[in-house]
Amino acid sequence: MIETRGLSHAHPGGPALRFEDVAVSQGGTLLLRGASGSGKSTWLALAAGLLTPQAGEMIVAGQAVALQKPGERDRWRARCIGFLPQKLFLSEALSVAENLALVYFASGQPVDRAAIQRALAALELGALAARKPSQLSGGQAQRVALARALLLRPPVLLVDEPTASLDDAACAAALALLQHGAAQTGATLVIATHDARVVNALPAAPVLNFRAIHQEAAA
Repeated sequence: MIETRGLSHAHPGGPALRFEDVAVSQGGTLLLRGASGSGKSTWLALAAGLLTPQAGEMIVAGQAVALQKPGERDRWRARCIGFLPQKLFLSEALSVAENLALVYFASGQPVDRAAIQRALAALELGALAARKPSQLSGGQAQRVALARALLLRPPVLLVDEPTASLDDAACAAALALLQHGAAQTGATLVIATHDARVVNALPAAPVLNFRAIHQEAAA
């Protein structure tokens, strides 16, 4: 679950972004919609504990993010947040399986190689475990990043612009994978997007409009 109250944040030299209060139940879906630079990625970074809010409260997976100490927050993030950024950040020096193993090191847990194989197999990637990211197609790399995000069955899945460079068929496939992955783990799913196709595909999901918020904050 995610709840925010009076949340705001300003990057150095920029205006304060004041975000509407939200409450997303466990297993629910929220869409963050707006143009590039409107604050969607900032909101995701706050939810993931990568940034600390300058005002207000953000409770994610039962934790008040701002109250955690840095080391605690890192371990909490690794265990509780599945983060799928627009840039996938797969290490070219490591195999697909080794990229997934990094999740265990970050969370302070022993590597479960059987779980890695199950996660890859669930997304039809089992045969690619030994490949390097440079040997994957764009769609395969995105599925590897999704497998990494879901590996520890996190209660929250945060996704940044997953369909930005995809055609209609690939867009539909990516959204189906996200919804299926979140449903398997019962995760709360948050998707930041400027793509109207995402909104049309998830008509029941509440939408937080970041263009209006950003203009209001800058006024």
